[in-house]
Amino acid sequence: MATVVALRENDRLNAVELAAAVGISASTAGRIIARAGLPRLFDIDPISGEVIRASRATTHRYEREHAGDLIHIDVKKVGRIPDGGGHRVHGRTKAARGRGIGYDHVHVAVDDHSRLAFAQVLPDETGDTCAQFLADAAAFFASHGVRVREVMTDNALNYTRARAFGDVVGMLGVKHRRTRPYSPWQNGKAERFNRTLQERWAYRRAYATNADRTAALDEWLDHYNYDRPHTAAGGLPPISRVSPTC
Repeated sequence: MATVVALRENDRLNAVELAAAVGISASTAGRIIARAGLPRLFDIDPISGEVIRASRATTHRYEREHAGDLIHIDVKKVGRIPDGGGHRVHGRTKAARGRGIGYDHVHVAVDDHSRLAFAQVLPDETGDTCAQFLADAAAFFASHGVRVREVMTDNALNYTRARAFGDVVGMLGVKHRRTRPYSPWQNGKAERFNRTLQERWAYRRAYATNADRTAALDEWLDHYNYDRPHTAAGGLPPISRVSPTC
């Protein structure tokens, strides 16, 4: 169907979003995408649509039974945007370089069962910062009736050796799980959310300033949690899988 192909190429919608937009099933949208020979969204630049990486996939998946059973936590660094915009505004010119202005640290927390997500743009990933983020994330999930029981992180020292992070874990009464060495896929739901975060928020638009991008995060998160169709939720948004009794 030409409409599906056009929406995929122009707006970079996934199969579930295409299904909602056109009024067909997600599987039908997927078949149309495959027949057209279009690349996966993860393999293309979210603005230009150009293929930028090789394809990779896994068939091994798992999911906890209830919201709050396990929260995946991670940090994604994104380059700060110079005032006036970077290369996505001006092209790859010397004037558009953001060299030397550093990175924003986007801390994310994703519920394993529902995929309900919380994120904050923070200046670093020190133990104190990670500890405060964990407390804020727990408060966010609590506001949705979700009690956090376990959290999973990688083995970075800011999680495993930082006293502040351990103190918050103890205060919340949660179990801290760590990924096995060289096994980043164990925290895969956070990794997958990070890709969506980059494609649909960080690099979706050509922002004029770094502050503009940061300000857009809350609105995008609201869309992700409450409106955006998610394959793990059967085409419904993550909030649909959250029970007030969790």
